Amino acid sequence: MHGRVMFYVQHLLGIGHLKRASLIARAMVDAGLDVAVVLGGAEVPGIDFEGCARILLPPARAADETFAVLLDEAGRPVDDAWRDHRAARLLFEFDALRPHLLMLELFPFGRRMFGFELLPLLTTARSLSRPPKLACSLRDILVAKPDAERNRQRVTFAKAWFDRVLVHGDPRLIPIEASYPEMGELGDKLVYTGYVAQNAVPEDADEPTDYPLGEGPIGRGEVIVSAGGGAVGLPLLRAALEARALSPLADRTWRLITGPNLPDADFAALAWQPPPGCIVERWRPDLPMLLRRCAVSISQAGYNTVMDVLQAGTPAVLVPFAGGSETEQTRRARVLAERGRAVCLDARELSAKILADAAGQALTLAPQSVEIDCNGAAMTARLAGDLCRGACET
Repeated sequence: MHGRVMFYVQHLLGIGHLKRASLIARAMVDAGLDVAVVLGGAEVPGIDFEGCARILLPPARAADETFAVLLDEAGRPVDDAWRDHRAARLLFEFDALRPHLLMLELFPFGRRMFGFELLPLLTTARSLSRPPKLACSLRDILVAKPDAERNRQRVTFAKAWFDRVLVHGDPRLIPIEASYPEMGELGDKLVYTGYVAQNAVPEDADEPTDYPLGEGPIGRGEVIVSAGGGAVGLPLLRAALEARALSPLADRTWRLITGPNLPDADFAALAWQPPPGCIVERWRPDLPMLLRRCAVSISQAGYNTVMDVLQAGTPAVLVPFAGGSETEQTRRARVLAERGRAVCLDARELSAKILADAAGQALTLAPQSVEIDCNGAAMTARLAGDLCRGACET
């Protein structure tokens, strides 16, 4: 049986949601499912959905880190006509596909401003004589609001509408209740899949390992500074350019990977005559491999970056993004610092000297052993297949 899955993904500022969704979608295709991914953001180079049908809605993005204003493709605030057009297009595509499983990324625990199209979609899906199963796809940490009653309302909504709430994490590291205590009310509808991670290609067993320092494979012995999508990574990247000369790793190459969403003018300023020993690049599809080879990783604490760092086993400095009301990255970075897996810095106090000292400190870490399930993509695909079969048997 080839189950049909419609997977709705809307990224607004970073690319973490999109990257995780691409790994999940690929695993579902590998499991024999027919997958159509609904994409509501701008296309991101280096992230594809191989083997999937792609439904491209008129793209939207957040005006800034507060996520208070939505902008269209031309950078204008969206209006009711734009919303009506997107909602109608989404319903048309759903009716044409008639999936066995409708999976929404983050909603109703996020993306509430897209209720104009998602609430009609859910209502239409539930009204069918043979409705699809409904699933919510969540990362390991949520940004809970101070109002516990509002949080509980979202949980109540999810419990009433969704068959499964899939948490792409491992409670042995971070239980979802640590960031959203009300989630425990979901009971057996809440399922942990394990973390969704991109497995690095193993080093060639025949590759020499006795290269002189500074020679050999790209990334070997380097300091890798990565800013995820790059939309909010400029302060970290600027500090890193100045930190190399001040650090115990001043004899190493510092490779800065800015991300595709760093504004062009900022990228040009960083890449124009960087300090000696520094390399500035926009994007590296082989980042997981570079992290395996490097001496120290310096990054923010987004979901995908942290998974890459943990799998690589490299010493790490984490400078979590904490703009607006964001608490996700800070919580994740502190958990890893408590386990001895990283040095955690406060972005508000970041300086070149603080970053340089942290890079040296990372080399002295003695990490605690912790088992983490990183087979989340494959587990999600299995669960999706089970839900598709359940829809067919209804």
